[in-house]
Amino acid sequence: MAWGLLWSLRKMNSDLKQREEVKATGVAPAFFVSHGSPMVALETDAFPQALKAFGEAQAPVRALVVVSAHWETPDAVRVTAAEAPPLIYDFGGFPEPLYRLTYPSPGSPELARDIVARLGSAGLPAEADAARGLDHGTWVPLRLAFPAARIPVVQVSLPWGASAVDVAKMGEVLRPLRAEGVLLMGSGTMTHNLRLLAWRDKSAPVEPWAREFDAWVTERLAARDFVGIQSWMSAPHARLAHPTAEHFLPLFFVLGAALPEDRLTSVFEGFHYATMSMRSFALRG
Repeated sequence: MAWGLLWSLRKMNSDLKQREEVKATGVAPAFFVSHGSPMVALETDAFPQALKAFGEAQAPVRALVVVSAHWETPDAVRVTAAEAPPLIYDFGGFPEPLYRLTYPSPGSPELARDIVARLGSAGLPAEADAARGLDHGTWVPLRLAFPAARIPVVQVSLPWGASAVDVAKMGEVLRPLRAEGVLLMGSGTMTHNLRLLAWRDKSAPVEPWAREFDAWVTERLAARDFVGIQSWMSAPHARLAHPTAEHFLPLFFVLGAALPEDRLTSVFEGFHYATMSMRSFALRG
């Protein structure tokens, strides 16, 4: 009887400890990824390896919610609500194998409805969209980070004409989902000017203006000056780095979802094609 009681007490203590550990590590990260060229889906160099390592290091997450640069909608935020969202191959002129890639992740209509309700309650008009699929800003990085495609994925659009403040508010409203095991991801590119890429040389020397803009953002991230980054148009070479804003705005979704206790950890640092900063990072406790 004494041994049985001792074993029961030890098991109870072990179960309590496990529950405490789950509670302590149960908050999912917020993650900004510079998704770059769709070709990264076929490549095996440092960037795909970094995303793979990031995914493997994560505790299990309940779902993935993504704001991508490649979905902007008028009037209202839209949220994918399909049970099995299709892939959108929203690019042209690339090798045929890229168009044969799949990522059969499930969706989550229930989570989509929850997101619509949360955004609507905060004064952000939102609608569920059962037809829309996942664009390459979503499925390409997720295929590298979470290749098993078992985690439900919900994509949230950027409202047309949104400001950095608007998108940060979206992240703030959805921030509580992190405590429910939902990873919030913004998918853009830290610098994005397609006209100034050295397309023929992925490892071309970095242009000084691109490095200066990237450094400006990085310094403010390190200082946790997330509000200061909202004035990004005052950064050096801002218009060269982003002739249009859609690839920078997903950054603010992630910053809006930040928690006071979050640590910023680098996932990848480096440039592709001379001007495209692939800087990616996570915020986690």
